[in-house]
Amino acid sequence: MSFYLKSFEDLIVEQKKNSVWITLNRPEASNAYSMSMVNGLVEVLKHADIDNNVRVIVLTGAGKNFCAGGDIKAMKGKTGMFAGESNQLREAYQAGIQQIPLAFSALKTPVIAMVNGASVGAGCDLAAMCDLRVASIEASFAETFAKVGLVPGDGGAFFLTRLVGFGKAMEMFLTCKTYSAQEAKEMGLVNQVVLPTDLKQKTEELVEQLSSLPPIALQMTKKAINHAYQNDLSSHLELMAAYQGITQRSSDHFKALDGMIEKKKPSFNHF
Repeated sequence: MSFYLKSFEDLIVEQKKNSVWITLNRPEASNAYSMSMVNGLVEVLKHADIDNNVRVIVLTGAGKNFCAGGDIKAMKGKTGMFAGESNQLREAYQAGIQQIPLAFSALKTPVIAMVNGASVGAGCDLAAMCDLRVASIEASFAETFAKVGLVPGDGGAFFLTRLVGFGKAMEMFLTCKTYSAQEAKEMGLVNQVVLPTDLKQKTEELVEQLSSLPPIALQMTKKAINHAYQNDLSSHLELMAAYQGITQRSSDHFKALDGMIEKKKPSFNHF
């Protein structure tokens, strides 16, 4: 049986041509995290990343929201992800929700967030962990940890600061303000804002655009940009020399050159 046909609690996983679509599936709780959702998401991301048939991963939410982050009821009841005393919570965070940013940071496959609605707290952080974000004009974004007396323990401060800049990230976390999709686009958090009726189509078009490019080069470019952001110039140039040596002798490179010369759309193998 295909891995993607497995049943995942609180997730819907669908394999399409060149892509895997992951839907957070707790609409009754605005797609707030559960432990099963966290574990399933990490499992699917890791599997899709080593699947040579997957060029792009898409992440979205069921119903009218993208992700509400932490489950308020579980917080209040000290259940699920929020059970235990301080040190137990620390260990649970490291073994649980913090595995999500670690999984995202290790991915070579491009990830698109199809943000269909509210993206709050750890949900906003989840969108920031993706490489590209297509948002419905009805979507909204907020970092509300301080509002409920918490800190962004899921790694969101790491990703959001790199995405929107130090000053804007500080504003988002300290004010807990809710931002519209258009405001999010203006600050660099969102790449495209579209009508709700066009959201899936525009995301599919972006998937097709990425899927049409040489996969080895695309994956290495993603890794190169991430490396450049976090390292010094000398180490980056050394890594890029190695990457270039690999890509310039890949079959994808020569297929792309032939396609440009012959004015034909090339077909790429994953490896």
